[in-house]
Amino acid sequence: MANVSEQITDAVTQANVKVLGDSPAMALSNLYQTISHSLSLSAQNAVTSQQQTNIIHQATTTQGVAQIYAIGTAAVGGTTSEVMQANAPSSLTNMLGIVKALKNSGG
Repeated sequence: MANVSEQITDAVTQANVKVLGDSPAMALSNLYQTISHSLSLSAQNAVTSQQQTNIIHQATTTQGVAQIYAIGTAAVGGTTSEVMQANAPSSLTNMLGIVKALKNSGG
């Protein structure tokens, strides 16, 4: 076995001790970085999901308004006058028939 200087063995031992001493701090810092990254991704996903939900609501509202505008004004006027004058269930049945006819005609 070759003779190794005590200074070299001491330096290597100190380096090894330093690495072992720094290991818990490095492990915790890696853990904290991973947790903070996961939390930021969760927040980003929540915001993205919320924005997509708002887009769906806006699209649904726009489509509903477009359908309302697409209904013929004569049909709306006739139905409105029936509602204003009617207390009988037969008028409501007639109105339902008109609404179904408009829905089926695509207009």
